[in-house]
Amino acid sequence: MADLTPTDPRVMACVDASRFAEFVADYAVWAAQGLELPLEFLHILDRHPEQGAASDRSGALGVETQDALMEQYVAEEAMLNRDARERGRMFLSGLRARAMARGMTNPSIRQRYGELEETLVEQQSRVELFVLGRRGENAEQTGRDLGRNLERVVRALKKPILAVTEQFREPQRALIAFDGGTVTRRGVEMIAASPLFRSMHCDLVMSGEAGRAATEQLEKARDRLAKAGMSVEAVLLPGDPEREIAQAVRTRGADLLVMGAYSHSVLRRLFMGSRTADLLRASTVPTLLLR
Repeated sequence: MADLTPTDPRVMACVDASRFAEFVADYAVWAAQGLELPLEFLHILDRHPEQGAASDRSGALGVETQDALMEQYVAEEAMLNRDARERGRMFLSGLRARAMARGMTNPSIRQRYGELEETLVEQQSRVELFVLGRRGENAEQTGRDLGRNLERVVRALKKPILAVTEQFREPQRALIAFDGGTVTRRGVEMIAASPLFRSMHCDLVMSGEAGRAATEQLEKARDRLAKAGMSVEAVLLPGDPEREIAQAVRTRGADLLVMGAYSHSVLRRLFMGSRTADLLRASTVPTLLLR
């Protein structure tokens, strides 16, 4: 495969220097190969915060001393940046080698300075799928079950996001948390057309109060997937969506959850607000978040 041009669609794996990056890499390779798209690894570098010791005392120092301290600070900052870039380069090179060992052709690597959310928003016009870890370097240190940036990033982006868990397991059975709304109806269309799901069994699960409108939407979605040649089973489960969907993931042996993220659906009781984060916490499988 030729080198990526700036406008080529791609799968983008967003990685930080934590052990979770390897799981992101493995799922990103699986997704890129299934979607028949090139893969790019992106590592965001934080600029080092100012070390304000020199400026804090500047009022008591002469001009020449202030200039000398500033020169020292600039030199130290440049050294820190060089070291960070080199560590990042080696880190990305290792992930690139890992991806190639899994059969990925010529994955690209890139480093950028900036904030994660802003950088990904800038990149999304050329990205078909983002792959992120549910946890990252900060979560590894704090023990959080979800990385602190995940919800903010998911809300900011308008492209599908695969939020992955620990340990790679090639998905064979997807559970689609269907709510009848615009986002998940579009998701069904995307899944029906996607080569990534071609050999996967899909459980189409709606939870909440049963009604004619819900049943009709569920049947239409099932028929669309079946028409695409997919193995699909549709079920309507009464009860709390968060609890029922999480339980269905376990009892049906799903290894991929597909759901709408932070959206108001036609059936407004389902998947509103923090329900997305709650369901992410309850599920132990990678989750494809639709926007």
